[in-house]
Amino acid sequence: MAFWGELGDRIVGAPSILAADFANLGDEVRRAQMGGAELVHFDAMDNHFVPNLTIGPVVAASLVAATELPVDAHLMVDNPDNLIAPFIEAGVASISVQPEAVTHLHRILEVIRNGGCEAGVALNPTTPPEFIEYTLPYLDYILVMSVNPGFGGQSFIPEMADKVRRLKEMTDLPIQVDGGITAETAPIMVEAGAQVLVAGSAVYKGDPETEMGKIIEAGRAAR
Repeated sequence: MAFWGELGDRIVGAPSILAADFANLGDEVRRAQMGGAELVHFDAMDNHFVPNLTIGPVVAASLVAATELPVDAHLMVDNPDNLIAPFIEAGVASISVQPEAVTHLHRILEVIRNGGCEAGVALNPTTPPEFIEYTLPYLDYILVMSVNPGFGGQSFIPEMADKVRRLKEMTDLPIQVDGGITAETAPIMVEAGAQVLVAGSAVYKGDPETEMGKIIEAGRAAR
């Protein structure tokens, strides 16, 4: 299932299930989908690369079976090599890795693509866009972290809008943003060039359908 290659110029919302009720993930995603979400963002953390431990390929496979939306896995882990194949087998549509944690990035991206998934990289707040300059031909999308990865509910880092602008000068690849995305910050990132708005705490703090809809509407209004 290709998502990024068919995105075009659309502005899309994606719930981050990190903030959802893990006992009812299928229902939590469906409620966000009713608000207009078109992608599910799945954060895998290992308590090494980031100070938190979350979920892995087994849960991803269950979620893929429970939703018609494509699932986008973000691997916030050291040495993600061993997890690529299990996530591909789980049926996710796309996988992004942290280049700061990878020694042979080209090889990993090729494995992701050869496995039938779209491939991305996620940049920490202080990682410069130039760090991935020679990676661009092997990518389907870029994820800009607008908070430090590891926990939901953090405050948006406004300087990350400048990073999105710089990336848009370098490439026409679609850009996803994650961290402190709300109805107030979504327009800032869309104006900078982002297309996929990942939101967790802002979506699941209330009714996911309503909150997801607000974020998508605010982002699209800024186009």
